Amino acid sequence: MHSLSKTKLVLSWICRAVAAVILLQTLFFKFTGAEESVYIFTKVGLEPFGRYASGVVELIAAVLLLFQCYAWLGALLATGVMAGAIASHLTVLGISVQNDGGLLFCLALTVLVCSLVVLVIHWRQIPIVSRLIQSRL
Repeated sequence: MHSLSKTKLVLSWICRAVAAVILLQTLFFKFTGAEESVYIFTKVGLEPFGRYASGVVELIAAVLLLFQCYAWLGALLATGVMAGAIASHLTVLGISVQNDGGLLFCLALTVLVCSLVVLVIHWRQIPIVSRLIQSRL
């Protein structure tokens, strides 16, 4: 298995922790049916299923991000969910939702960037990539 330099390892941990914390802190609002979450998912036409489904995927992504061997998978899941969130902001919701000053949009961008950094750092751990590397050695 490919070992990471100390710099990449530290950057990976920072990005993984930031993304996981943001993902985990939003779960309370999704799972308790907080007014803002219900508003968002109603506006995009996915209430309540989309709210619960995205919460479950975000929980799985956050947990996977905390384990180095599964960081790539957590980052991939988080990238997908955040791409959807950002697309919803840009097409339906707007940058600012219920006068939040764009906070949710910025949090989604932060998770997306952190997840992409983790994917770049851990790309060799993706099974298909790993198999291709092994087959060429």
